[in-house]
Amino acid sequence: MRAVVYKGPFEVAIEQVEDPRIQHPNDVLVRVTSTAICGSDLHMYEGRTAAEPGIVFGHENLGVVEETGEGVTTLSKGDRVVMPFNVACGFCKNCSAGYTGFCLTVNPGFAGGAYGYVAMGPYTGGQAEYVRVPYADFNCLKLPEGTEKETDFVLLADIFPTGYHGNELADVRPGDTVAVYGAGPVGLMAAYSAMLRGASKVFVVDRVAERLQKAEEIGTIPVDFTQGAPAEQIREQTDGQGTDKGIDAVGYQAQAQGEDREEPAIVLNSLVDTVRPTGALGIPGLYVPSDPGGPDEQAKKGMLMVAVGRLFEKGLRMGTGQCNVKRYNRHLRDMIIEDRAKPSFVVSHELPLDQASSAYEKFDKRVEGYTKVVLHPQAA
Repeated sequence: MRAVVYKGPFEVAIEQVEDPRIQHPNDVLVRVTSTAICGSDLHMYEGRTAAEPGIVFGHENLGVVEETGEGVTTLSKGDRVVMPFNVACGFCKNCSAGYTGFCLTVNPGFAGGAYGYVAMGPYTGGQAEYVRVPYADFNCLKLPEGTEKETDFVLLADIFPTGYHGNELADVRPGDTVAVYGAGPVGLMAAYSAMLRGASKVFVVDRVAERLQKAEEIGTIPVDFTQGAPAEQIREQTDGQGTDKGIDAVGYQAQAQGEDREEPAIVLNSLVDTVRPTGALGIPGLYVPSDPGGPDEQAKKGMLMVAVGRLFEKGLRMGTGQCNVKRYNRHLRDMIIEDRAKPSFVVSHELPLDQASSAYEKFDKRVEGYTKVVLHPQAA
């Protein structure tokens, strides 16, 4: 089958790779109809992880069941399904508690597994014509038949639940004021989710004009950090108090204000300044234990200069960690079905698989309005 294969820093290619097959009675094979490029994929694409050439990318996958293992009981050939980016068993201690992003079964020696991602287990990615889904009864979420709302539903694999997860981590409640740092796909989903949860005012911080425009279109307040310290801009619009809650949708590749360099802890420290005393922070943005491209020796070891004293002084609470997609995807799916949510506003491009290389390059450079790319492997 054709698949998006990592060749080295800043290079992917469409290559023929081995077809997936049923390896366990609980597996299914899915013919992929939509698969999205994620900001997390860019960390590997840029050579900022330990990913080796040859890995097939793709953890945001939707398609149609083509074959089922003999132990699968709830799925049949022809079912339309979307899979969480988390590969999870459904029965370990963490899965039973709802922490499916930290499954103890699927990736021995590590808490958590995912499709097509470095150190997240032996699961081939879905930026391909087919993908194998283990523990399929647990991991597949059924969708309505047909092709309606395809670009809404594919976002249930990762970024819509992840944005919602940021709000859960920050305990966003009706009436809260919220600051979201980052207007990339996850940041926009976090801001959108805050609106869905009844936030009274949502600020979105970024520097890319197209992204800030998207944020404004959904009713949030854009904050361009090139125009001054974002915490100060937000305090000016909140009677000097700051917001009730804050969400980091940027992670460790954050950009320094006014300079063309990375400052990995700047968003965390800006949130400490932005959120009022006794408020809460949600950190779904990615941080890693090692970063070969870090700007200094400490950052390369995943050790950042965070204002812990100020965090403590203000009595702020902080929640971190990747999204447990299964906790949210069913009710978010139902909101899409009932037209209560339409996350596809964030999708800027829908392309055939053969254009993946160009799409990665443009998405990485934040050019030509590339905010979220959905690939269709079955398209001509």
